[in-house]
Amino acid sequence: MTLDQIETPAALIDRPRMMLNIERMQAHMNALGVAFRPHVKTSKCVEVARAQRNAGARGITVSTLKEAEQFFAAGFSNILYAVGMVASKLPRALALKQAGCDLKLIADNIESAQAVAEFGRLHSETFEVWIEIDTDGHRSGVKPDEPRLIDIGHALNGNGARLGGVLTHAGSSYELNTPDALAALAEQERAGCVHAAERLRKAGLPCDVVSVGSTPTALAARHLEGVTEVRAGVYVFFDLVMRNIGVCDTRNLALSVLTTVIGHQADKGWAILDAGWMAMSRDRGTAKQAHDYGYGQPCTLDGSPLEGYTLTGANQEHGILANTGHADTDIVKHLPVGTRLLILPNHACATGAQYPAYHARSADDEVEVWDRFYGW
Repeated sequence: MTLDQIETPAALIDRPRMMLNIERMQAHMNALGVAFRPHVKTSKCVEVARAQRNAGARGITVSTLKEAEQFFAAGFSNILYAVGMVASKLPRALALKQAGCDLKLIADNIESAQAVAEFGRLHSETFEVWIEIDTDGHRSGVKPDEPRLIDIGHALNGNGARLGGVLTHAGSSYELNTPDALAALAEQERAGCVHAAERLRKAGLPCDVVSVGSTPTALAARHLEGVTEVRAGVYVFFDLVMRNIGVCDTRNLALSVLTTVIGHQADKGWAILDAGWMAMSRDRGTAKQAHDYGYGQPCTLDGSPLEGYTLTGANQEHGILANTGHADTDIVKHLPVGTRLLILPNHACATGAQYPAYHARSADDEVEVWDRFYGW
């Protein structure tokens, strides 16, 4: 397949850019002396995960049990399910374990820890569980100094469950945009998770794994003493939010939406595209950042930004591409009906989730179709 044979809208992966992103992250982890476990929720695609594994990744991180099941069926066995486990999902986790999957679960409360241990004892199985640590107040997890950390550890240290380690995710890194601030948060993330591990060990509990990571902190980390592995996800494609944070450049963005101009509102300076919010997602993550890209940055087919134009609006199937500063105000002449463009997304995970498959474009413009997982 070639580019002109693809029906629009379509999710397009720039394979050379993707491979450079993979190699950059893996090289950084190798230099820091830690294992790298990519979060495959960004792509939910076997071909992408294989490229990450071939570059040196050890294991994968998933956000749904559906992902764990699909990736295990595709030959990935070392899998971390990095969302808090609840009792209702344990039968699916058990099925994966019994099929030979080296599945790790996480918990951040005593109720979940006890439920996992009890279910494991009932079925003569031992689940490996990591405790989620809150190092930045962003989302879930146990604070490193909380007394209940040790209680959860004890609940996981017996028949039915085994305490495998601790993990954290500095999601507040998405709110930063300077190298020094990112480096400081990376150190805060590292130090907090290592401290939690040390407390568990001091209490006589095992804690082999210390896992940290977000794309910004992974790339900003200057040392990772005491850490055994790093997780990151969106780095594989990057997006406009990451560009605003400062961890990549526009030329690093490997995911875009291929779209076609289908009409105009010439008096308003608009071109109408066949890519609305169903194609781009409703994610407006850059609206809170220094540069608001609307629903996405338009580019020519070679990936060069189309300066002076912004995807300012989106209905379900219609995108509104507005002239927000281009010197040529005749948008009908400049972007006639039938023109094909690429739109770089605010959030690669959310935009990818709108599609059942990617169109992966090679350096010589050959295109392969790569399936993508859906559901939970």
